[in-house]
Amino acid sequence: MTASSSSRGTYVYLAAGAAAISGLLFGFDTAVINGALLFIRAQFGLTEIDTEVVASSLLCGCILGAACAGMLGDWLGRRKALLAVAVLFCAAALGCAIPANVGQLILARFWCGVAIGVASVLAPMYISEVSPAQIRGRLVALNQLAIVTGILLAYYVNWQLAAQGEGSWRWMFAVAAIPSAAFFAAMWWNPESPRWLARKGMEEKAYTILCRTMEESEARKELRQIAKSLQEESSARMSDLLRPGTRLALGIAIFLAVFQQVTGINTVLYYGSIIFKEMVGQSATNAVGANVAIGAVNLLCTIGSLFLVDRIGRRGLMLAGSAGMGLALLALGFAFHGGQPSIHWILGLILLYVACFALSLGPCVWIYIAEIFPNKIRGRAMSVATLALWTACLAVTLTFLSLMRWLSPAGTFWLYAALCAVMFVVVLWVLPETKQKSLEEIQAFWVAGRSRVGR
Repeated sequence: MTASSSSRGTYVYLAAGAAAISGLLFGFDTAVINGALLFIRAQFGLTEIDTEVVASSLLCGCILGAACAGMLGDWLGRRKALLAVAVLFCAAALGCAIPANVGQLILARFWCGVAIGVASVLAPMYISEVSPAQIRGRLVALNQLAIVTGILLAYYVNWQLAAQGEGSWRWMFAVAAIPSAAFFAAMWWNPESPRWLARKGMEEKAYTILCRTMEESEARKELRQIAKSLQEESSARMSDLLRPGTRLALGIAIFLAVFQQVTGINTVLYYGSIIFKEMVGQSATNAVGANVAIGAVNLLCTIGSLFLVDRIGRRGLMLAGSAGMGLALLALGFAFHGGQPSIHWILGLILLYVACFALSLGPCVWIYIAEIFPNKIRGRAMSVATLALWTACLAVTLTFLSLMRWLSPAGTFWLYAALCAVMFVVVLWVLPETKQKSLEEIQAFWVAGRSRVGR
């Protein structure tokens, strides 16, 4: 490897790594509520519905942020928009730490959600637009890896701070201001997306940045491809999503996005500490500490999925994962049905459930959605699917504690197990395998109206 190519590689990895810090904040701010809720409920005397609203307020912001992200990124540019998100992350973290009442906390969590929603769209987009094609996949995967790392970090911070007592939840939220500042500093030195510069007619600047990441001949070729892609996108319309072929792909993408959430993963990520303390009888510190094991399994299995997804395939992993999740949830229901269960039994089943999710639905749904649409409508279609995902996540978070009261813990987990069974059947009978298929081959499948291809 020559010095110049080594320098280009370092430049690309640093740029992608800087943007991926937003993924760490995404994971941290999403999961930190898990431990904080125990102390917030005690301090403010929250009911189940109040608790659901506090947990869900962030997701309302996520929906708004995801809906506005594309427009914001096109207006300000990817880099400037992410810098603004870094400021919002920091302000929201401090806002969550100092509220005098629940209403102020809900508002601060909402704005934190807006930051997450924008980052969830723009950070992967930015990374993909500054990365050479041959390493784009692994660099975009950095963002998903950063998310699960942020989740684990939140659980660990919560565990360490839980012993500080009733006011510890304020410090749990405040910690996020540190990586927020690091995110701002890192993005300050990052370049603008060459694709956005080309879109704004600044081809020379775009070419200069491309030359920092690849050979000059490759940079010229890439710039021509960007111009062609922009021309195709300019002719795209929302009605294109409902054309034969793409309509089926959109339906599948929305189904996957919704069922990734309604199979219950965020009941564990958001309410794990409540489950361990109030339903298994653990102390607050032990309940928060149990989540560290969950976060570690989530991280390790997400890393493992990166090595399996191109070997076993997206469909194969989703079949195995949804089956494993369903069995774990079924067993959880029986465990709670027999009275107060052992912490070791419940933790083991939850770890199995999280492992199956992290190996399958967690990464595979995002990969599948990114693959199945033609270039012309990919951005619009992924936005629709992402909004469906956040809406489903909101619905689950806003109803979990109420379902536990209405259906009992056993009935609630059996309901999620039944939804896993629905997921398994649809993946088995409807989804084509996209492993080792070119984007053009996948597009041809939908255009031909075929749903069972590439088995």
